[in-house]
Amino acid sequence: MTSTTPSATSDAADTTPQVVFACVRNGGRSVISRVLTEHYAGGRVVAHSAGTQPGDHIHPEVAAVLEKLGLDTSRERPTLLTRETVAASTMAITLGCGEECPYVPGVRYVDWPVADPGGQDEATVRAIIADLDGRVRDLLVELVPDIELPPSVLTEA
Repeated sequence: MTSTTPSATSDAADTTPQVVFACVRNGGRSVISRVLTEHYAGGRVVAHSAGTQPGDHIHPEVAAVLEKLGLDTSRERPTLLTRETVAASTMAITLGCGEECPYVPGVRYVDWPVADPGGQDEATVRAIIADLDGRVRDLLVELVPDIELPPSVLTEA
């Protein structure tokens, strides 16, 4: 699902970094990354997630662990990754979609080699979330250097 945060002025919208997290099914890694980004960014970064071959729903094991960490996944729906979504973004972060991701000149691409949480047990899903949590927190500090991040959801759970 794509999510946007309304801004007070068009200038603010023009300067708010936008990131798209892309994977194949858009049911795990990209959803985790988007939800964590939205949680930590406090509206200072717009995050989308999408897939090159989106599934019917997010992985239930991912939703269950995110919910236990206090993160709402009820609005998350797999969405097709489009060239337009990438073009509207400051950065595209790929999580296993490889050569299938559309390339748009001028967009910064970064690949995060992260295991697929689909079908995994709770401990494995938590480990994947921990990996992505650190990556997302580092990304936010890079995109918004003056951001004050709240504590990690992993230390609260």
